[in-house]
Amino acid sequence: MAAGTGWRIGWRNLGRNPRRAWITAIGLAIGYVAVVVMSGLGKGLVAEMVDNGTGLVTGQVQVHAADYLPDRSLYATIGGREGTDVPRLVAAVAGAPGVAAAAPRVYGAGLVSTGSATAAGLLMGVDPGREETVARILETVVEGRPPGAGRREILIGTEMARTIDAGIGDTVVLVAPAADGSLGNDLFVVSGLFRTSIAELDLAWAILPLGVLQELLVLPPERIHEVVARVEDPWAAPGAAASADSAITAALGPQVDAEARAWTEFRPEMVDYARLTGSMQWLLLVIVFGMAVFGVANTLLMASYERRREFALLLALGTRPRLIVGSVLAEAVVLAAVSLGAGLLLAVPILVWWHRAPPDVSWLYGGFTMAGGLMRPILRVEIPWSMLYLTAAALLVTALVAALLPAWRSAHIPPADTLAGR
Repeated sequence: MAAGTGWRIGWRNLGRNPRRAWITAIGLAIGYVAVVVMSGLGKGLVAEMVDNGTGLVTGQVQVHAADYLPDRSLYATIGGREGTDVPRLVAAVAGAPGVAAAAPRVYGAGLVSTGSATAAGLLMGVDPGREETVARILETVVEGRPPGAGRREILIGTEMARTIDAGIGDTVVLVAPAADGSLGNDLFVVSGLFRTSIAELDLAWAILPLGVLQELLVLPPERIHEVVARVEDPWAAPGAAASADSAITAALGPQVDAEARAWTEFRPEMVDYARLTGSMQWLLLVIVFGMAVFGVANTLLMASYERRREFALLLALGTRPRLIVGSVLAEAVVLAAVSLGAGLLLAVPILVWWHRAPPDVSWLYGGFTMAGGLMRPILRVEIPWSMLYLTAAALLVTALVAALLPAWRSAHIPPADTLAGR
């Protein structure tokens, strides 16, 4: 019996009991759809968390002085007390391969007060024009506008504004320890309010123009704490960080005290969650197709039992057992191919539609945070290309594993006893 004949027999044998064959095929197809769609949801959840966790404020790559993290000392500026050539530094980072944009920042801590109420705040000085290219924090303004460059204006979160009873146009007092040991203080006008839905940001962060905050903290223009960079693909950030390190060395020399780090280093909790989600996808794959093995095995066992006299006759006529095994395995492969075709016809349109038009479930729940990243009330799905192929391979392996026992039994039927009805 030729190989082609074995395939034809395998295909025809499925038609002997089409209801049973189609029920099994549909079950495998549904298992395929379930695995790839759940994998897409998992990838979408991780992508949403990483995009918001790195794109809102932190960026995908950060450049600091080597001793800046984790204490974030006011004195640990890039280049030390002498500072650095900030424009050249920012240009070097922005021009590094893999980096889309870069912007300088200065940080401080202080008290924001309206006289009747006071709130502790983390102060972030930004270049408003550049900041918009690396992070989305300025896009979260819900009232007013971001602070203008060089103006004594401040942007605060809605929760901080509620705490100190401040609104647009109100004057607040800002007091902060300065780098020279003094206590910097000045009056600022609230230019806008932002809302991120992340309590830590809305309650404790205040944003000011870079030069104005440097003046308050008695830091000269050449002293900054951070250069933040945006990378289009967050998972390419480690390579972009290495490129930024090389670009900084080439532009400012090896003696510059600056080190680029990817978000995978300073946001390890998100990396751990992404790995956990990937593990859950593999577990789902094993569970779904582990259960499917029994269904396929039952179908093929029943089919081979109904054909036992046929197999016995073939063996009696001198057919080799391996050809019987090949016939049963071919039947399993054909069943898997039908199931895979049906699964793809269902899964691909669902994934494409869901990816392009993710449903908004804000009616069910609002935004929440996960591993420090904001999760919007949108069921985002990413198309899991690798899982499409891996799940297809798992479906084929499932069918073949389930067919091993029926194939072995069919090839070892006693011809004389079976044909005699014993």
